[in-house]
Amino acid sequence: MFFRWDWLRPALTAPIVPTLGPVHPDALTVSRFEDTLRVADTGDFLPYDKDQRWGAEKDEKVLREDVVHQPEHTLIPTLTRRGRGTVKVFAYGLRDSLVNEAADRAAKLAAAHGVLNARVVRPLGPETTHARGTRIQLKDFTAGPCPGPDGPVRPVTDWPTVVQETFASFADAMAADGMAFLHAHMLTGRCGPVLATVVDGRVAGAIGPMEVRPDAIGRHQLMPQYFAVLPEARGQGLGRLLWQAAMHWGQSHGAAYQLLQTEVGGASDRLCKAEGLASLGFTHTTPA
Repeated sequence: MFFRWDWLRPALTAPIVPTLGPVHPDALTVSRFEDTLRVADTGDFLPYDKDQRWGAEKDEKVLREDVVHQPEHTLIPTLTRRGRGTVKVFAYGLRDSLVNEAADRAAKLAAAHGVLNARVVRPLGPETTHARGTRIQLKDFTAGPCPGPDGPVRPVTDWPTVVQETFASFADAMAADGMAFLHAHMLTGRCGPVLATVVDGRVAGAIGPMEVRPDAIGRHQLMPQYFAVLPEARGQGLGRLLWQAAMHWGQSHGAAYQLLQTEVGGASDRLCKAEGLASLGFTHTTPA
């Protein structure tokens, strides 16, 4: 075993694992970190990796030989060649100076691997005040019913053909929110349903794909979705309708929970807080 849990566990202020992202607190064990090392040089996906929905090979890997693991802190660097390439160093530990150490390491590793970008990812606990970056939120489907929305939300394929055909222009308009990427996968027929709401005969908002898969300990998780509403259609409650429809779908299809990442202070963040989701902590990513 590479990692010592008695060293690592006290530093895990938020349940985030390099290359995997957020994991349920019940599944946050030393095995999750060991698993990422096991596939670091193979390009394989772990069976419970959410990214396996999007490709045949894992792009991001842990730089196993460059991990720093000490009693009071752990630095875990990862490398992706996507775009112009990025090294991220996940900095687990409580002392503030750790960020500077991680930044220095990220910059050196980026240069060594010939990639442009170097980043530091700092997990922060849920008690953090004035947090920035991304909030990790938990929706527990076992806590109570998730009624369906009181409004016009249905799978894209259930809308009339003339409405379905407007999804392409919607996806182009919301490409920055991942909708163009999602639309490309929808056209292959290899992803779960996408829920949409319509205004004046055109798609105005969407959330998806809707898929439930087992996590590392066999609990069924509603996988993360892309979620967007056209700017001109906001303020009408469409985002809440889509959210409620997605949660109803997840509970109806056997999901025990969902983990979400929302930009602190953003619209999705405010919606999730209003819906009573539990905050599990934050991740703050900065350039090295």
